[in-house]
Amino acid sequence: MRKADLINKISDKTGIPKVDVLVTLETMFKEIKSTLANGENLYIRGFGSFIIKKRAAKVGRNIKKNVSVNIPEHFIPAFKPAREFITDIKSSPNIKEAPEFKEDSDD
Repeated sequence: MRKADLINKISDKTGIPKVDVLVTLETMFKEIKSTLANGENLYIRGFGSFIIKKRAAKVGRNIKKNVSVNIPEHFIPAFKPAREFITDIKSSPNIKEAPEFKEDSDD
């Protein structure tokens, strides 16, 4: 499912115009990004948490040049699903195997 498919589905179920759903989703995504960029975690009860994880400094390797590279300490965003979220997915009869990930070049 893509963002456009999600917008269509929400619009069909709620009767809200697609443009309004798009604006709402985009605003939600921007707020999640800005909250994480400010160093705060975001907790949505029953859904999950958007958190900042700290990656320790380490030594990597540039294989092409065969040189050690120091990678500094940095922070990355992560999502941790809530218990209810995990339970709903695990108990779903519709999931038989993991869906294939398709990476498109048009995005």
